[in-house]
Amino acid sequence: MTAKTETVRARISPELKHNVQEILDKLGLSITEAINMYFKQIEMNQGLPFEAKIPNKETRKAIEDGTMAINGKSFDTIEELFKDLEN
Repeated sequence: MTAKTETVRARISPELKHNVQEILDKLGLSITEAINMYFKQIEMNQGLPFEAKIPNKETRKAIEDGTMAINGKSFDTIEELFKDLEN
């Protein structure tokens, strides 16, 4: 394994850093470990390890529709949804 002698610096919002740090803490990972994993995946995939593209109009509409309440209703639990569907 090669010595770690390079530094990567990036500016991100404090809120994003805090939110990500909470998730990484639950996973038992440091930010440095997560960045190393991400960079390794980029190296292994010879590109980003996920699809990065701007959604088309149809996909944006589907995303928007999916976030709207079902039939003008919203439910706090999945049980409430299923109970309403039975009626």
